[in-house]
Amino acid sequence: MEHQNPPRLGNQLCFPLYVISKEMTGLYRPFLDELDITYPQYLVMMVLWENDGLTVNQIGEKLYLDSGTLTPLLKRLESKHFITRQRKKEDERVVEVFLSETGTLLKQKACEIPRKIQEKLNLTENDLAELKETVQKILNKIENK
Repeated sequence: MEHQNPPRLGNQLCFPLYVISKEMTGLYRPFLDELDITYPQYLVMMVLWENDGLTVNQIGEKLYLDSGTLTPLLKRLESKHFITRQRKKEDERVVEVFLSETGTLLKQKACEIPRKIQEKLNLTENDLAELKETVQKILNKIENK
């Protein structure tokens, strides 16, 4: 049997992606602390700012989260009065999520965050577009496997 060397951390694609994800979340933290939300809550709010009145399942699909992970996030956002959850009249098993007035106002404050992150990273619009395109290609390949 041929002796194989163990995988080296520096040769793995997954490791820098993991570190970038962790560090990016950390960059967002001070800005999100000002809004009194966590990064996962920010993701939920962005989905709702784009399309208010989605079901829990629709939000989960957009964020790649199951309802067991998403429900506690939604409960916390509701306790902060950023959203409301309502059972659908036609099917009470389905829960729809709506922005509250406070949640809608939060959008105005959050609009500055992407610019602040770009300034912290000192990347051009083109750098960011290229990076996003490459990462999206990887995600598409994973989704289509």
